[in-house]
Amino acid sequence: MAEVDTMDPAQEYVETMLNRHKKMDDITERGDSEVQKFYEDAVVFVTGGTGFLGKQLVEKLIRSTKLSKVYVVLRPKKGKGVEERLRALIKEPVFDKLRKLQPEFASKIVPVAGDVSEPNLGISEQEWNIMATEVTIIFHLAATTRFDASIRESTLINIRGAKEALRFGKQCRNLKSYVHVSTAFANACHSRINAQVEEDFYPPPMAPDMMIDLVESVEEERLNNMTPSLIKDWPNTYCFTKAIAEEAVRAESGKLPICVVKPSIVIGAMKEPHPGWIDVSAVYGVTGAGLGKALGLMHTSMANSKVFLGLIPVDYVTNATIVAAWETAKQKSTKDENPKVYTVISSTRSPKMWSDLYKLMTDITLWKYPSPTTMAFSLYLQTRSPFLYWVYSWLFHMIPAYIADGVCSLLGRQRRFVKLYTKMSKLMSALSYFSLNNWHFADNNTEALYDNLSAADKEIFSFDIDRLNWTEFISSWVIGVRQFILKDGLVNTRYAIKKLKVLRALTYIGTAIYLFVLYKIVYFSYSMLSFAVGTVF
Repeated sequence: MAEVDTMDPAQEYVETMLNRHKKMDDITERGDSEVQKFYEDAVVFVTGGTGFLGKQLVEKLIRSTKLSKVYVVLRPKKGKGVEERLRALIKEPVFDKLRKLQPEFASKIVPVAGDVSEPNLGISEQEWNIMATEVTIIFHLAATTRFDASIRESTLINIRGAKEALRFGKQCRNLKSYVHVSTAFANACHSRINAQVEEDFYPPPMAPDMMIDLVESVEEERLNNMTPSLIKDWPNTYCFTKAIAEEAVRAESGKLPICVVKPSIVIGAMKEPHPGWIDVSAVYGVTGAGLGKALGLMHTSMANSKVFLGLIPVDYVTNATIVAAWETAKQKSTKDENPKVYTVISSTRSPKMWSDLYKLMTDITLWKYPSPTTMAFSLYLQTRSPFLYWVYSWLFHMIPAYIADGVCSLLGRQRRFVKLYTKMSKLMSALSYFSLNNWHFADNNTEALYDNLSAADKEIFSFDIDRLNWTEFISSWVIGVRQFILKDGLVNTRYAIKKLKVLRALTYIGTAIYLFVLYKIVYFSYSMLSFAVGTVF
C-alpha cells in the first residue's frame, strides 16, 4: 500500500494560523469600524517606509483602511531612482496577502525622493508644498537603529530628521494626527537600571539644536573621540539620540496633534500579514542571535536568565501605532500638556525571562520546527560573566573558526568563519546591555488605548499583550525566520529533526575530542615552557 503524504509540520502550523485570519478579514472587509472611518480618504505621509516596521505599517494601512494615498519617502541609492525602488518594494513578501486582495494596491503608494538626514528631509520644495496641502496623518518612523552608528549619523537621522519632520507637520494645513515612533529604551539608561521607566518625557542629555550644531561644526574624528563622554549614561548612540529626539517632540506640545509610540525589541509577526513575517533588515539584533542558535553556529551568549524579555511582535507594534494616531486625533491637548506616550512592550503584562526564551527556543527551534539547513547542534552556554563569555567565545567560536578558515585555505575556498564570529561577537556585545539588565516599564497608556477599542477594532488592530501566547509567538518567529530569511521552503522538517539528533551526537563526541586535544596542547606547551625556563635558570 502506498505511503500517504502528510503536510510538513511547519506548513501545517502556518495553515492553522492563516485560518484564524478569516474573522479579522471579514470584519475588515465591512470597513465600518471607528478606526477605519478615521482613515477613510486620508492622505498619509510615512518616513522610514522601507524599514522593517515601516513596510508592515504601509501594508496594514492599505489592506485594512480605505485611505486615499500614502506618501513614502524613498532615498535614491545605488543608481536606482525612487520609482525603481518602489517597484522593488512592492514585490516583497510583506505585500503578498495585499497583492491577492487588492492587485492594484501600488497605485495608492506615492514615492517621494528624499533623505531624512538632510534639511527639509531632502524633499524638493515643490513636493513639500504639494504634500503640505494634502497630508492629514503623519507617521515618522525613519531612524538609524544601528547601535554602532557614528554620533554624527545618528544625530542627523534621528534628531535632525525628527525636527524636520515636525517642521513639515506644522506646515500641513489639514493635519489630524502625528505619530513619532521612538524606542522603549530611549530612557532606559544606566542610572535607571532596576527602576521604573514611565510613559512620560525625561530631561534630555542635551538640547536637540545644540546636538545638531555640534555634529555640524566638529570634524568626524574628534566627534568619534568625544562620543563616550557625550553619551555617558546611555549604552549607545541610538538610545542617546532617540532620547534627544523625544525632547524635540515634547517641545511641540500644543502646536501639533502628536503622540509618541515606543516599542521595545521588535521581532517577527505573530499573525499578519503572514505568521512570522520578518524582514531581512531585522537580522541585526535578537533575530540574528536566534538564527545563529538555530543553525548551530552560536554556542554561547552573555545574558542574565532572570532578566525580563522586551520582545514584541511587529504586527502588535503596527496596530498600536495605527490606533494611537486615531486616538490622538480625538484628544484636544493644551499647551501645558505633554503629548501622550505609548510604550509597547511585553515584559510588563506578559513577563517572560531569558531562561523562558532559552527553553522555548530549544523546544521549538531544535525539536519542533528545525530547519534542514541546520549545520550543527548548538551547545549554547549562557553566562552573566564577561570573562566566562570571553573564554567560551574563544573555546567554541574563535578557535574553531581559525581552524575552519585554515582548512578552507588548504582547499582553496573562501575564508569566512573568523569574520562571521567576529561579527557575532560584536552583536552579542551590543545586545548584552539589554540582556543583562532589567527596567520596569509602565504601559498604562497602551493598555487603556487597547481597552477603549470597539470589539471590531480589537479584531482588526489587535495588540492585546495580556493574551500574548508565547508558544505561538516564538513558533511564528522561528518559522518566519525559516521562510523569509533562510528561505528553506518550510519543507523537510521531519528530516531536520532526525538530522539534528545525529548532529547532537556528533557535536557531543566532537566537542569532547576537541577539548581533550586542546587540553593536551596546552598541557604540552606549558610543560615545554616550564622545562625551558628551568633549563635557563
